[in-house]
Amino acid sequence: MGEENRIFWTVWIILVNVIAAFSTNPEATTGFVNTTAFTAPLPTTAEWIADFTDIVTKFSLRTADIPDDDMCYIVAGRPETIEECKFNVQTQSFILIHGWTVTGMFESWVPKLVSALYERVPDANVIVVDWLTRANQHYSTSAAYTKLVGRDVAKFVTWIQNELQLPWERIHLVGYSLGAHVAGIAGDLTNHKISRITGLDPAGPTFEHADEQSILSRDDAQFVDVLHTNTRGSPDRSIGIQRSVGHIDIYPNGGTFQPGCDIQNMLMTISMGGIKGLQNMDQLVKCSHERSVHLYIDSLLSTEQQTMAYRCNSKEAFNKGMCLNCRKNRCNKLGYNINKVRTTRSTKMYLKTRDMMPYKVFHYQVKVHFFSKDSLSFTEQPLKISLFGTNGEKEDIPFVLPVLNGNTTLSFLITTDVNIGDLMIVKLRWEKDSIISWSFWSSTQLHIRKMRIKSGETQSRVIFSPKEGEFAYMVRGGEDTVFVKSKEDNMSRKEKLIHKLKMQGSNFVQNDA
Repeated sequence: MGEENRIFWTVWIILVNVIAAFSTNPEATTGFVNTTAFTAPLPTTAEWIADFTDIVTKFSLRTADIPDDDMCYIVAGRPETIEECKFNVQTQSFILIHGWTVTGMFESWVPKLVSALYERVPDANVIVVDWLTRANQHYSTSAAYTKLVGRDVAKFVTWIQNELQLPWERIHLVGYSLGAHVAGIAGDLTNHKISRITGLDPAGPTFEHADEQSILSRDDAQFVDVLHTNTRGSPDRSIGIQRSVGHIDIYPNGGTFQPGCDIQNMLMTISMGGIKGLQNMDQLVKCSHERSVHLYIDSLLSTEQQTMAYRCNSKEAFNKGMCLNCRKNRCNKLGYNINKVRTTRSTKMYLKTRDMMPYKVFHYQVKVHFFSKDSLSFTEQPLKISLFGTNGEKEDIPFVLPVLNGNTTLSFLITTDVNIGDLMIVKLRWEKDSIISWSFWSSTQLHIRKMRIKSGETQSRVIFSPKEGEFAYMVRGGEDTVFVKSKEDNMSRKEKLIHKLKMQGSNFVQNDA
């Protein structure tokens, strides 16, 4: 195990052991909170939901001009506060719900998300839910409080909807971590289904095996979409919940760990911040967790190139490039612009991203048949591929083939952050590896007759042939093998037009409601 992994798992083990201790021993969390009281069934009578006297949670309508401060609170049962805060009855309302907090203050992502929502929907109402006093407890206590906070949110939403006769389809709850479960509980308790709930890496500890009334679930709104970005570890110790809980559950980069969140990058960021950087030590473990929020912010701001996710049975199959199919709603947009597809079962989707905003990358499946006169067998072989198209190029994209045998067809996924356009030329190079790994033959030459490449974003399928001759020869440690676009094209003009219409037409038109 490398030094980086050792440090990560040391920090990780400390965190999950603390969480586990609080989860299994509620009495150790605090001297004044009876967590078992929160597990009792919650009343849902008309009289209960109209009683605002026990609401502790606060609801602030933030503005585009001052997104980082609570300037005006809307109070359930006090209609005058709606007018005082200048609530816009004619537009969309977003209700943002934070998660567990160590500092007792709002995290820096809150004003960023507020600003991004106003950037996308300038006349919207963006309400920030403040349950900081309850969220600033030991984890298991705060986790238990989600039921009470969910009740508060349900009462608030029901009251303001009744007071203003708001269309339910204009109410959208967005919850992060524990806040995602608060949103789910609120949606379950309202007397009418909320239009949409977005769960941003819903918390895992104490919720992975909980019943659906205690967590975010697909029955809590007309449409529930979920981003899973930190599901590393065993199911009961994962910071983010691993199970599918929405109509569509998206797992960026497999959902376990996000690019740029490695120990080396985090320690460098912290060290550059000096004393202030020490305050960000929690980023060591929450970087991937919080990435769900920033992916959602990215979806609000990056309107020209939407990030796409693809339905797949497993991340292993996706990493082989075998799921880049958009037929029958097998692909969808990530985040705000998601196409609201409701199916009888939860749909799992996957994608790759960059390590910084904009996070979008372009996905390609590369399918190659390797020929060899000898029975060659290699493992962990490093290759580099270069793509040249009508709009741009990307050279030396590295990837590793776990197994490379002669006389076999391999499929693998590659990504690039460059919009290459229509692919015209592909170069493939077999790098030297540090460990010689073949069966017992000395030859290191493989033949390739053709290469098939499918683009996830455009759905184009292109066949590439060797630039010279019928076969290309790929030698380990040798020069690039060059392929050019073949006249064979498996996607007709009609199919390309249909796909373009689907991506830009009525099926993917964003309904801000």
